[in-house]
Amino acid sequence: MPMYPWSRYRYCTLFTGDDSVSYIDEREPFGYRDEVDNRYHRSRRGDTWWGLAHLYFQGVPRACGLWWLICEYQPTRVIDPTCVIEENTLIVVPSMRVIRMMVFSPERRRYH
Repeated sequence: MPMYPWSRYRYCTLFTGDDSVSYIDEREPFGYRDEVDNRYHRSRRGDTWWGLAHLYFQGVPRACGLWWLICEYQPTRVIDPTCVIEENTLIVVPSMRVIRMMVFSPERRRYH
């Protein structure tokens, strides 16, 4: 089916995850990797993805806006970041090295 030039999905691609669920996104989600410098956070009541990004990415401009990095990095992908994080959930936080290598590297950037 042709994509219309005014469609907001014109640069999107359909991806199928390990769970056989299809996702539409502008780029392939970078996903979880078992790295030696991963950080782990045991969730507490009131934790949010935005708050965790602010906590773990301090020093990065507008760190709370990087919540999606933590969501995509979970072994089980977070589909709806607005849902309440269950208490005592083990959350994997990527290190800045992993973020630079996997997300912000020149090879990963794609301009339209």
